[in-house]
Amino acid sequence: VSGKVQAIYLWWHRPVVDQELLQSLPNLRVIANSGVGMDHLDLSLVASFGVRMANAPRAVANSTADTGMALLLASARRLVEGCHLAVSPGVEYSEGDILGVQVTGTTLGIIGMGSIGYKIALRAKAFEMNILYHNRTRRSRQEEQAVGATYCEAMDSLLQQADFVVVVVSLTPQTHRLIGKRELELMKPTATLVNISRGAVLDQEALVAALQSGVIRAAALDVTSPEPLPRDHALLRLKNVIVTPHLGIKTDKTTLMITEEAVQNILAALHGLPMPSEVLPS
Repeated sequence: VSGKVQAIYLWWHRPVVDQELLQSLPNLRVIANSGVGMDHLDLSLVASFGVRMANAPRAVANSTADTGMALLLASARRLVEGCHLAVSPGVEYSEGDILGVQVTGTTLGIIGMGSIGYKIALRAKAFEMNILYHNRTRRSRQEEQAVGATYCEAMDSLLQQADFVVVVVSLTPQTHRLIGKRELELMKPTATLVNISRGAVLDQEALVAALQSGVIRAAALDVTSPEPLPRDHALLRLKNVIVTPHLGIKTDKTTLMITEEAVQNILAALHGLPMPSEVLPS
């Protein structure tokens, strides 16, 4: 049976692709991933077996951007705390001290202005936010003007100015613990950090310390390292943190679109055609 396998569709990092699996599938030609991040694959190893790879960037951009904005808004307006209060037994009045922070007119810093980051900028424009972004490559002037975004060549400059920082980068050796103690201390004490990329992009211990000591106001995390966090992890006990279970792409429509994009890539590879979303080892 293994000799018949020509394609693998990875769903939520399964199956695990290692040397043993690759050696057991002599006719494997393509691996299609259900999402953008490829950090769970050894791209060089896969390529050494002559296997092509693809991800699904088009399918996931809107739903992940929605998740980023939802976390930003939920944290700013303390929706989780408010919900717990509203449904708690014995509550006879609304707390007057559940004060959130304004979103409209504030400054948003986007770290990573790929397809998802740009979709976040489009949404933030509707909230009349002042948008800053940091990226390896600068967007065109037309793209910047369309969302009213200003490029920050230095990430430090963005961190110092932003009221909300959304991290949406791929996990690579260069972005591992991209946000640590130094970066958090550059942020405003009133700022909120939102992470929708990968947990390992943040130094979680430094984040805990920053949240406990008031270095930053709050954090909203759709990703952690590991997932799920140990039940006794400090991040799960802090009131100024929202943690969600990697909901980024989990909608009915996106799931269908991801599968369709994977099928397109697989069929292209099997027919020797250009793949719409091919990923090459760096």
